[in-house]
Amino acid sequence: MMMDRIADMLTRIRNAQTAGIEKIEMPASNVLLAMAELLKDEGYLAAVKSYNHKGHRYLRITLRYDDEGKPIIREIQRVSKSGRRVYAGADELPRVRNGYGVALVSTSQGIMTDKKARAARMGGEVLCTVF
Repeated sequence: MMMDRIADMLTRIRNAQTAGIEKIEMPASNVLLAMAELLKDEGYLAAVKSYNHKGHRYLRITLRYDDEGKPIIREIQRVSKSGRRVYAGADELPRVRNGYGVALVSTSQGIMTDKKARAARMGGEVLCTVF
């Protein structure tokens, strides 16, 4: 049984990029869908699609590569793990690579980027960082 779905998604993205694969699929959840949509909005992913198959929800993610075939996502890391949760107030939210990267934060208003959370003066659980 898989415990940490977010870590699983990040690992699938990492592995697919290493192998140069364009599309990946995984079981979907509302959290994973929200995270994938945010990464797409931030320009890290090409496309995100949620679909049902035999009563189960799946997530299909299309990865982005630059003109030389290098992955757009250079680094993607889980911050808050099931064994060690990481929470941050609006003032303590991490700045990823001096603002070049993005941190995804789970707030009471849903999942948002560190910039949006800071602007809304909201803290929350720091899910992952992407650069």
